[in-house]
Amino acid sequence: MKAAAIILAGGKSSRMGTNKALLKINEKTNIERIADTLKLLFDDIILVTNDSEQYEFLGLRMVPDQFPGMGPLAGVHAGLSASDYDVNFIVACDMPFVSTELAEALVNNCGHYDAVIPVINGKQHPLFAVFQKNLVEEVAACIEAGRLRMKHLLDQLNVLYVTETELQTYSHLDMERVFFNMNRPNEYEEAKKWAEKDI
Repeated sequence: MKAAAIILAGGKSSRMGTNKALLKINEKTNIERIADTLKLLFDDIILVTNDSEQYEFLGLRMVPDQFPGMGPLAGVHAGLSASDYDVNFIVACDMPFVSTELAEALVNNCGHYDAVIPVINGKQHPLFAVFQKNLVEEVAACIEAGRLRMKHLLDQLNVLYVTETELQTYSHLDMERVFFNMNRPNEYEEAKKWAEKDI
């Protein structure tokens, strides 16, 4: 795969009350599940974190934010800056059911677009998406201008938005599950139940 995968492990996990990346699902930490899945497709995986010690067990290349405390946009900036690839699949560390099929489909659809963003049930998912490396300066400019929402960046890019209907042609997986974000304790319990059915 001529692309890198970037996992964003920032975030304060305030709604969960504990680091959601390190919560266990089927004996593996959430972030291990994501990394192990992505290794099936990507040779190069970058973990963006400002607390590298607690993720050393993953054996991944780690980079810190250059704009600490500035949210996911700063993570995107750090990951793209560190990447050796033009095309980059970016995923948040709170999505335990990442799909390589969909990651590959997004990468393959990138073409001349700046980014490929899934839209599931009308909701954009810029943290399970593809971005071009050459956006680094544009992302930095957004952060420096205090425009910290992902939407602020996307509004000024040439974006391909892909709906669940289009994504279903690449995968028969349950889209709601692939794009499931685990932010609260009840969502963690739900994720564990789902994962148990996979064993």
